[in-house]
Amino acid sequence: MKYLAILATAAVVLLSGCATTIRSDVTAFNAWPADIQDKSYAFEAPQGADDTLEYRSYQVLVSNELGKLGFRQASDGQQPKLLVSMKFSTIDHAVRVLEADDPFMGPYWGHGYGRYGWGGWGYSRWGYRPYFYDPFRYYGPLVVEERVKHEYQRQLRVTINGTDGRKLYDVTVQNTSRVQATPHVMPALVQSAFTGFPGQSGVPRRIDITLDQKTGSADQAEAPLKRG
Repeated sequence: MKYLAILATAAVVLLSGCATTIRSDVTAFNAWPADIQDKSYAFEAPQGADDTLEYRSYQVLVSNELGKLGFRQASDGQQPKLLVSMKFSTIDHAVRVLEADDPFMGPYWGHGYGRYGWGGWGYSRWGYRPYFYDPFRYYGPLVVEERVKHEYQRQLRVTINGTDGRKLYDVTVQNTSRVQATPHVMPALVQSAFTGFPGQSGVPRRIDITLDQKTGSADQAEAPLKRG
């Protein structure tokens, strides 16, 4: 049984390495003209410290998605009709968590776990315990450790404006996950930014993008974002 448990754990690890689902909240505002013919565009130059190799690699992701929608990047010397800008940010939110190790039943976390009901047995997060069970009496005190868990809040904003100053498309993508590496998440955020383009103006949506790490393919699911 122990051998089978090890195999099952290994299988879960392998499967989780093959596909990752990135969930994002997306809101786009648009005044997109239905009769637009020329979709040539150029990227607005990033400012100062924003001009990095990482930033330019994400521009390539945006360019690829625009290409799927019939846009084309203007060549050198050609006057584009549209200007595309992009901004992104990552904020690391560190959360302190108390983790208690019960010598009788194993570890449990959080407030309220381990409380007993009335009667001979009490139900806890991890199973049943006798009413008169006293871990301090038989095994000594609980071992409590403080750990820090990180949640990364990311935001991507992409705008498309006419070279004449008209504001045509403005989308914001927000995602919170425990994935530390932004390059791992950004392809899904960019794809979410243009899902259903141009879409209903000002309507929040929740979009799930499942990335296959082996093939590089992506499946998507979309649902209205309910508030309250």
